[in-house]
Amino acid sequence: MTAEYKKILQSLQMKQFAPVYFIDGEESFYLDELTKFFETSILPPAERDFNMVVMYGKDAEWSDVVNACRRFPMFAEKQVVILKDAGSLKGGQEDLKGLNSLISYIQKPSPTTIFLMEHGGKKVDGKTRFGKLIKEKAVYFTSDKVKDDNIPSWVQAQGREMNFHIGDREAQLLATYLGNDLQKIINEIEKVRINVPDEKELTTQLIQKYIGISKEYNVLEFSDAITGNDRDKMFRMLTYFIANPKAAPMPLVVGLLYNQFSRIYMANFVRGKTDKEAAAAMGINPWFLKDITSKLNHWPLHRIERAILVLGQYSTMCVGIKSYTTDNGELLKEMVGQLLE
Repeated sequence: MTAEYKKILQSLQMKQFAPVYFIDGEESFYLDELTKFFETSILPPAERDFNMVVMYGKDAEWSDVVNACRRFPMFAEKQVVILKDAGSLKGGQEDLKGLNSLISYIQKPSPTTIFLMEHGGKKVDGKTRFGKLIKEKAVYFTSDKVKDDNIPSWVQAQGREMNFHIGDREAQLLATYLGNDLQKIINEIEKVRINVPDEKELTTQLIQKYIGISKEYNVLEFSDAITGNDRDKMFRMLTYFIANPKAAPMPLVVGLLYNQFSRIYMANFVRGKTDKEAAAAMGINPWFLKDITSKLNHWPLHRIERAILVLGQYSTMCVGIKSYTTDNGELLKEMVGQLLE
């Protein structure tokens, strides 16, 4: 939860409403959460039929939006007007001509209307007249994509919000398998929480039981075994993955190994720096650093460069390009053999 999002949410919960809100950005999770709050939590259920208007930019005319905002609420102090996909408001999409038609309203909004504009997928141009006005007159929130390297920290922060301690390893495991779909991550953590409401820690055992990610046989442990030169563990896991190919999809294994080898490669050039300086130079969270630097002795530069070339080759083969087989296990076995040469 970002500080700005939390600030806006807290003000809404305290019923400190502004006349106009504008939310945009590439990360849909926070936009969806805020929109849901406007739809379900500002007006009591008995008032929504008369005082809630939800419109979609692609279907609405700017005049319809203004008229909805200007009308008086019925038997209530406030009404809520929501314009979803605001950038598609009739009158133009890419240059926001439709939204420009709302400028006069934003300059002098109705005090009895709470107006939300949702502009997902992109950001409003702050250099335009409309963009400048929104940032001056409205409550403005932009939702940026969470970088892949920051997903584990985000997972841990969400765990704290749910009174669920999530360790570094567990957070990385969830990030590896669930990707950067924030809503999917929340859904999976909540699934565990529903089943074990009194647990204080999200352990690998709970992840395996309720989310289905094996504690022992997962691609994160597998890539660590390869880059950490733990051959006994690596061959044991390889045998399992060959027999259970769905447990280690090739694109996921290749992507994770590529990230690990890339970081080990970069670590060669930050020797002598403090942990904080090295992590900043590599663009990673500091808690990754110790694990990465511990693998430097196993992988001199020429081996890392060769490994990255091998991974590049198999990244195309695993999606069927220049591949002699569609057997996931066969490709995995062959790729690991070349990495260890």
